[in-house]
Amino acid sequence: MDFVPSLAPEHSDVHGIAYLHNAAAAGWKLATYEVDAHGQLFRGDQRGALVGELRRLLDADPESADASRAAADDLLGAAPRPSRPLLSVAADEVRQREQFVLVDEQRVAYRMVEHAVERAHRHNTKTAVIVLGGPGSGKSVLALSLLGDLARKGRSVLHATGSSAFTRTLRKVAGARSTRTQKLFTYFNSFIGHEPNDLDVVICDEAHRIREYSVNRYTPATVRAKARPQVEELIGVARVPVFLLDEHQVVRPGEMGTEAEIRAAAERAGCRVEVVRLAGQYRCGGSEFYEEWVRRLLGLDPRPPVRWSELTDPADEHYRVAALPSPTALESWLLGQVGDSADTARLSAGYCWRWSDPAPDDGGGKRLVDDVVVGEWSRPWNAKPGTRVPDAPESHFWASDPRGFGQVGCIYTAQGFEYDWSGVIVGPDLVRRGDRWVADSRASFDGAVKRAGQEEFPALVRNTYKVLLTRGMKGTAIFSTDPETQEFLESVCR
Repeated sequence: MDFVPSLAPEHSDVHGIAYLHNAAAAGWKLATYEVDAHGQLFRGDQRGALVGELRRLLDADPESADASRAAADDLLGAAPRPSRPLLSVAADEVRQREQFVLVDEQRVAYRMVEHAVERAHRHNTKTAVIVLGGPGSGKSVLALSLLGDLARKGRSVLHATGSSAFTRTLRKVAGARSTRTQKLFTYFNSFIGHEPNDLDVVICDEAHRIREYSVNRYTPATVRAKARPQVEELIGVARVPVFLLDEHQVVRPGEMGTEAEIRAAAERAGCRVEVVRLAGQYRCGGSEFYEEWVRRLLGLDPRPPVRWSELTDPADEHYRVAALPSPTALESWLLGQVGDSADTARLSAGYCWRWSDPAPDDGGGKRLVDDVVVGEWSRPWNAKPGTRVPDAPESHFWASDPRGFGQVGCIYTAQGFEYDWSGVIVGPDLVRRGDRWVADSRASFDGAVKRAGQEEFPALVRNTYKVLLTRGMKGTAIFSTDPETQEFLESVCR
């Protein structure tokens, strides 16, 4: 029901039946087991009741045979597309029981970590597990499944990221009402000076955000003296360090979480290395075509861009792609998709506008400034980190708080999150000229990325838009502030 859209609760009923053909009423205490709509139990002496139930549930009308065959074909051909966003069940996954159904390479990676932990305790070994996958391939689902299962088994385990927004959101959602659970979520730079193998497992989610060193200008000298390269600290702190990453999500200079860097550091430490690649696509409606389309669109794939209609087949028509003529049209499109449903929608943009501090409002409080201006349309960025503004969520919760709609999200508040419907404004930092993209650092207001230099900037800005374009679970609409680029986007979104 969570993975096949046609079986979702709002579309159909799913029933479960167990027939214990060799069980009888005498000598069996089956009445003690709870029975509900998803699990009915019939003994061998209840065969008549079983047949009656099957006749009630199944259509025996020969005139509906064609429809029945079509329904069966739809079921057999359905691709797995999780219907539940990650954060909606994160708390139950970590604290109580398994909520996510792991499939294919996710299950392989899960077993790989399990075996590495068992091997470490039996034979005093050390294994680094590297999990590679694109956006929506299930990396964070795998991370939370591992965290919950290992924690419930009494293993010493922590979840670490390089994203303040992602970690703080997980603390809030998965650790609600439990400070103990909140402490399971930390940062890559939290392990300076830790003893070797202090943990059984450290799960490094979004490991592409690993930096060269954990120290910064605020790090005390006594702590700074103990610092090593960040990847070495993460490998050293646990018997089984797990790294989940997508090399195309490196969006800031100094981020160096790649398979090659991690493998080299692990081998220097005498650590066994195991690698698994997640091939599935569980965001963007489960459409692997969409991720390929985005890679080709942005030149991250050697093949040229292609029209969306030429790349997809009827099985992928459920994912919506559109190029719209204005930010106003983007907002209207998002609101139209959400309607009265519980769906979520967000509008994000490249970092091409100034990000002002809140301004005083007429009531003596503060308000967000409408910094993102396109023609007569204007909206504020999401709130700055550490800034509280009435009626707006803190920056860390822009993607998960319903009040985030109405502000424009940036790469740092969107990365790592998902929402049902996504609108993306492509700014003048990336424009299409002829058959190629031109990146212009002069149009960027991201100081750190501007300082990367013209050699590194084009890759960082294209990765930024790849992240923004792959947040939507059900559909994505695009608008460019540059007329030539907008014309190109309209041609490939058809």
